[in-house]
Amino acid sequence: MINVIPELKVFLVAMSPVVELRGAIPLAVKIYGFPLWQAFFISVAGNLVPLCGIVVFGRPIANVLSKQCQCFKKFFDWLFTKVRAKTERLSGLGKNLTVLILTAIPIPFVGGWTGAIAAFLLEVPAKKSVWLVTLGAIVSGAIVSFLTIVFN
Repeated sequence: MINVIPELKVFLVAMSPVVELRGAIPLAVKIYGFPLWQAFFISVAGNLVPLCGIVVFGRPIANVLSKQCQCFKKFFDWLFTKVRAKTERLSGLGKNLTVLILTAIPIPFVGGWTGAIAAFLLEVPAKKSVWLVTLGAIVSGAIVSFLTIVFN
C-alpha cells in the first residue's frame, strides 16, 4: 500500500469539489496535528489549484467536451443551471462581489468551485477571477480556521 504523506492528503482533500477547505483544515489540525497556520496554508494552496484551473480553462474544456459527447453536454448544462441559480440570488451585488462571496462561503455545495464556475459563467475576465477566487479562498480558510479553533 502506498504511504501518502499527511500534507499531500490535506492538499488533495482541499482540491476536492464538495469537501474543499471545510474538510481539509479540520483534517489537518484535528487528525494530523498540524499547527493552524500550516493547515491554513496547505489547504488554501490545494483549494486554489482547481479554482484557478476552472477560471482559466473551464469554458474551453466544457465547450470541447460538450461537442465531443452528449453526456458531457448534459452534465455541463445541469451544472451551469445549478450555478446560475445560485448566482442569480446575488446578482444585485455585481459580478465581482458575487464571485467573491460564492467562493468565500464555506458551506456544502457553495464555495470555491461554485465561485470559480460563476466567474466564467458571468464572464469575469480570467485575471480578475483568479484574484477574486484567491481572496475568496483566503476568507473561506479564515472562517473555517476560526470555526476549527472554536469547536476544537
